[in-house]
Amino acid sequence: MKKTIAVLIPCYNESKTIEKVVKDYKKALPEADIYVYDNNSKDGTDEIAKKAGAIVRYEYKQGKGNVIRSMFKDIEADCYLMIDGDDTYPAEHAREMCDYVLNGQADMVIGDRLSSTYFKENKRPFHNFGNRLVRGLINTLFKSKVKDIMTGYRAFSYDFVKTFPILSKGFEIETEMTIHSLDKNFKLVEIPVQYRDRPSGSVSKLNTFSDGFKVIKTIINLFKDYKPSIFYGIIGTIFTLISIGFAIPVFIDYFKTGLVPRFPTLIFSGFMLMIGIINYICGVILDGVTKKYRLLFELNLIKTKKGDK
Repeated sequence: MKKTIAVLIPCYNESKTIEKVVKDYKKALPEADIYVYDNNSKDGTDEIAKKAGAIVRYEYKQGKGNVIRSMFKDIEADCYLMIDGDDTYPAEHAREMCDYVLNGQADMVIGDRLSSTYFKENKRPFHNFGNRLVRGLINTLFKSKVKDIMTGYRAFSYDFVKTFPILSKGFEIETEMTIHSLDKNFKLVEIPVQYRDRPSGSVSKLNTFSDGFKVIKTIINLFKDYKPSIFYGIIGTIFTLISIGFAIPVFIDYFKTGLVPRFPTLIFSGFMLMIGIINYICGVILDGVTKKYRLLFELNLIKTKKGDK
């Protein structure tokens, strides 16, 4: 049976570039269905996309995460190729990325901008710094070697799309996808892709600072959810060290004089130790819950594959 490809293009005010993007990907993947999900555009993006030959649908909840949630829920395909509508990703890599998925070699293919032209083409230095920071954080916390965490150019398998619980509403979605794939042991492949900056007149919707903070917050929350024993262990260690730091002078006085002249300090030290122990216990309990969830996820994934057959 012939395998199907869906090209997913989330859009918000991309009238300057959407026609070229749709036509480029129709040429690169003539058998694919091109879906443009308009996210409350005010510049006629939807009409331009329709004329270019795309299937246009609408998502009225603002935010890229909300758009991707609707796309993944609504569309059925064997391979999903996600791109941005700003013409920053050339279509020349589309076939290779889809082939990895269709041949069963990958559940998610990441179009790695950072190993090619991103730092030369991108004119926003804080975006460059943010990409490096996020990459460093995730690779450290999740012991991985992913080169590009926040790229909007990705290909997915059916299993990944239909088992991915989307929690993010905005641009944090790419970070969430990457962490989910690492935690659930999906087959992950990265290929270097060319990146070009937005053409003149096309404006980025990403706010460097506010969206950057949201991404960092997402990483911390997902680290807490996926690695609770380490997360709460770190907090527990901090409180334990504070407790020891305040307790040492009290015990020194006691061994010298046999008296405890600083009871408030001792009481404070005891409270810090209790908080530390509670965090350790929370980490152990939640780690068990997380492992149970991973087990259920794998069992549901097996059932899904059997159902498809």
